[in-house]
Amino acid sequence: MPQEGKSDMERIGLFKEMGYISTGDKYVPFVYRPFNESAYKNKQILSSVPKKKCGLQVGYFESQYRRIFEGEAFADPGKLRRQYKMQQAKRNVGKAFLPSSGEQRPSGAGSYYGTLSGPVKAMSALQIARKPYKAPGKNFVTNPPKKGSGYGYPNVTLSKLESYSADPYDRTREILKREMRAHRSLMKGPAFHFNLHPMEYFDNNPYKADRPLPPMKNPEKIKASLVPFRPSSPGKRIGGMKAGTFEAYPSHSADAYGLKTSRAASVKKDGKVFHPSSGPKSMPVKSILDMNVLR
Repeated sequence: MPQEGKSDMERIGLFKEMGYISTGDKYVPFVYRPFNESAYKNKQILSSVPKKKCGLQVGYFESQYRRIFEGEAFADPGKLRRQYKMQQAKRNVGKAFLPSSGEQRPSGAGSYYGTLSGPVKAMSALQIARKPYKAPGKNFVTNPPKKGSGYGYPNVTLSKLESYSADPYDRTREILKREMRAHRSLMKGPAFHFNLHPMEYFDNNPYKADRPLPPMKNPEKIKASLVPFRPSSPGKRIGGMKAGTFEAYPSHSADAYGLKTSRAASVKKDGKVFHPSSGPKSMPVKSILDMNVLR
């Protein structure tokens, strides 16, 4: 019997859709569904009361206290040190080395007593012959500063006081009079004056001409034409044939590339056209929440 409608592959992307187990079951709300039944059914794990630590062995896993080392001997570090010194002393061939005499100590700073090399000539305390000492000269001796600010106090500054010189009250006026008299004595006459009155121009009217002006010319009247301007021919429109352009329509040139040939569709042996299989279809998927609950 032919199948009606689309196939399972076209609908959900599976070869065959299996039947559902829970089809027709009654729905039970999640409020009445049991949760973690094993937590309150049958026997549960019972633990003892935690034990507290005391001086007894009750709070430990072992019933008897065991030492880390059992049967080890006691070692005295002082005794071991003395035994080591005795073993090292047996290795000595003779008696201990003693110097012939004690070390010699210097008698003071700069002395060479008790040293192996003795005094050094380069560091000798003898003085080299030098020139006799010549005392420097005395410093400059000045008198104590005189009191006074310098204004109205004589003999206070470094320079000497200037002598008095008489200055008449009208000295500048007398000098000016004397120079004016000498100047007038050199003049031959009074000052030169023009008899002309100063004016802005040489004449009253600078544009005044001596010759008479020529008669005025009447300008010719140009008659305005009332006819409107019209071009020789109106602009042409393209109209699909290049009629309004400056150049003529270009001649047809052969196409350099060949025409595309359409491929024939692939046909099966039975005469039907081959169609490729469609892409992956969507199918029902469980939600992430349900998958986590099942886990």
